[in-house]
Amino acid sequence: MNCRCCHIVFLCVLCAAGVLLAACSKPTTPKEYGYFRIAVPQHQFDTLTADLLPEDPPYAFLVSKYAQVIPVDEQGEKYWLDIHYPTINATVHCSYKPIVNNFPQLLADAQEFVYSHSVKATAIPEQEYADTVHGVYGVYYELEGNTATPMQFFLTDSARHFFRAAVYVNTIPNQDSLAPVIDFLKVDVRTMIESFRWQ
Repeated sequence: MNCRCCHIVFLCVLCAAGVLLAACSKPTTPKEYGYFRIAVPQHQFDTLTADLLPEDPPYAFLVSKYAQVIPVDEQGEKYWLDIHYPTINATVHCSYKPIVNNFPQLLADAQEFVYSHSVKATAIPEQEYADTVHGVYGVYYELEGNTATPMQFFLTDSARHFFRAAVYVNTIPNQDSLAPVIDFLKVDVRTMIESFRWQ
């Protein structure tokens, strides 16, 4: 056998070995994105009490036991507060305004705050709320997509009181990775709305 034949045989054996090795290996697939598991506690609530605020507020509602209620001094405005969740780094910013010939402006401002996030939101479904027994009416907004605020709402009696709240998770907005936190906060916010009473 001449050298050329040996060379051809060697190349054939080498190719066959390469094919066999490639056929035996597992196919490669791209790995999915993963997110850290975020553990959230069971829901537990207490009534918002006056001792948490400098003055008796004209409203009351159930607030999470895991949250810190922090009064906010915003240019002399009364009854503003932050409900901060230290374990999940989220805050519900709450503001209150008395209605004094300014009801249309308060409604317009509340909607403007919500729809200013429409650049990032993929949808903003809204749900009207009416508790005729306790005179609490309002609108709850869910902001879908990677927005800075996943939900907002306002409540009013249409005559004397206007209360607005916006939820912020204090991190880069990513709806997929923050889903457990957002779902947890949705329950707390709905409880807050459904237990809301004017004082």
